[in-house]
This record gives sequence, C-alpha cells and structure tokens, in this order.
Amino acid sequence: MHPHDGRAVSNFIVRALLGKPIAIYGDGSQTRSFCYVDDMVDALVRLAATPDDVTGPINLGNPAEISILELARTIIGLCNSPSAIVCRERQADDPGRRRPDIARGSHSVLAAKD
Repeated sequence: MHPHDGRAVSNFIVRALLGKPIAIYGDGSQTRSFCYVDDMVDALVRLAATPDDVTGPINLGNPAEISILELARTIIGLCNSPSAIVCRERQADDPGRRRPDIARGSHSVLAAKD
C-alpha cells in the first residue's frame, strides 16, 4: 500500500514508525473489517468457478470487526512507537460500522477463512 493513500492501516503504520500522533475520529469506536489480499483473491477465483446459477450480489470479505481505536493501539504496540492517539471531530459521513455479511446459504464456500 502506498504510505499516503489515506487508508487507516497504512496511515497509522507510517505515523507510528515516525513517532507522530495518530488521529482517530470521534472516540474510535467505529469498526472496520480487514481482509488479507490472498483471501480475497482466493474468494474471487472460487466465485469465478461457481456454476451459472450462482448469481449476485455476493459479499466478500472478513466479518471480524476491529474498532479504529483498537487498530491504532495495536499498530502502536507492534511498532513499539511513542505515538500518541489524538481524537478529532468525527465526520458526519463516517460509517459507524463496516462489516460484510458473507452468509449466503449453500454458497458459504466463498466466505473468508478464519
């Protein structure tokens, strides 16, 4: 990932490595779900190989959630960083929860691995 792409993981890692403050919005309780690229590619390959009667939409991803605050603390710990977490005003369009529902009856073969 590009270090300045505006995404939480890469932003937090870069700031932690530099010892700079990590900004979270609101209290950091909003959640996100992260998925390994390899798992997503595997799911897409499996989806491409399904019979024609399998139709969408089909959600792909990881249903395990982590709060933004927990993500920031984890990255600071893994980087052994002195970075502080600073709270900023939460933006109105910031979703409180991002978690894919990957349940799909008989097509659960597409679910991300634990």
